[in-house]
Amino acid sequence: MTKGRNNFINKSVFLGDSKELKNIIIKNLIYPKEAILNDIEGKVYLKYKINPKGEVFDIIVTRGIGFGCDKEAKRLVKLLRYSNPNNRRIRVTTYKKIVITFKLPKRNNGIKINYTITK
Repeated sequence: MTKGRNNFINKSVFLGDSKELKNIIIKNLIYPKEAILNDIEGKVYLKYKINPKGEVFDIIVTRGIGFGCDKEAKRLVKLLRYSNPNNRRIRVTTYKKIVITFKLPKRNNGIKINYTITK
């Protein structure tokens, strides 16, 4: 068996590594106001397709949490860009899945007051 390509058809891959993917999501995530007001946290599971040009389309939420988070997760996935592999003029649609986690920042509910008593 020779080393090299195992598959005849190349699939689109994300232009970067997993850290870059995570950074793009963190940098562009806008927590929905409705989710903040209702203290909603959780994971949104999505599946989507990538056309031969590397553009994301047909995004479907397979399991969501609502309160605007599903819509925001779809918007984030649309921002992702993938490679457009050369497949000898064969148009290939790639299928991917992703999980986007919505986590509220920690809030300090108690008020801390530093004071000194002077006489």
